[in-house]
Amino acid sequence: MLTATYTLVALSVEQANVRLSLLSFQKYVQSTLLRQQRLTLSQLEYACETLERLYQACHWRKIELYLIPALQDATEQANQLLDELSRLNQSALSVIRRLQADLDSAVEYSEQQVTEICQSIETFCTVLLQRLEKEEKELFAIARATIGGEAWFDIANKFLAHDAQVVEARRVPASAEKDRKALLEAKQVRASLRSEDEAAVPVPKLRYHRRTRSAHRAAADTA
Repeated sequence: MLTATYTLVALSVEQANVRLSLLSFQKYVQSTLLRQQRLTLSQLEYACETLERLYQACHWRKIELYLIPALQDATEQANQLLDELSRLNQSALSVIRRLQADLDSAVEYSEQQVTEICQSIETFCTVLLQRLEKEEKELFAIARATIGGEAWFDIANKFLAHDAQVVEARRVPASAEKDRKALLEAKQVRASLRSEDEAAVPVPKLRYHRRTRSAHRAAADTA
């Protein structure tokens, strides 16, 4: 069961990161947006973008990608719980859609509307935090009791492959940006050298002074 323990610990770390992001945004809304009498369009855009990012972070977790499919293959005991988790997801998604609709229809919001928007964001954070708690207290317990050893080993291997892909995805853009900068610098140097070659360098005209022959040399030449 060491593999199961390792897998659940890795999932707990992922859960903690998502929970911290949700709590951080929740605190921002309570301390900033809720205290305002007006909400600008840019503030609502920021709120919608943050909610979308948080929702995607929850959706693409390893628990969604690997643990839940393995649990569904192993048992039907978690079906009711999975339905509850799905309903929580839908509640969060409905908040995003509602705020995006508001974003398309208004420019500035009154104090009453600000309160309603903040309450919607609070609902979003609350339902996803509830989902995290249900997963940790209920889903993990069912998974530990029903998923077999080979399946845990397979999940752990998928975790390792997933982490490797994430590291590679982060490395490639950084490497590409470095190559782009190097290519740009090379082009600038080449352009500079070409400009120097093409520049017209003024060459001073040489002046030749013809010396007059002396009378003695002239007489010698005619002799």
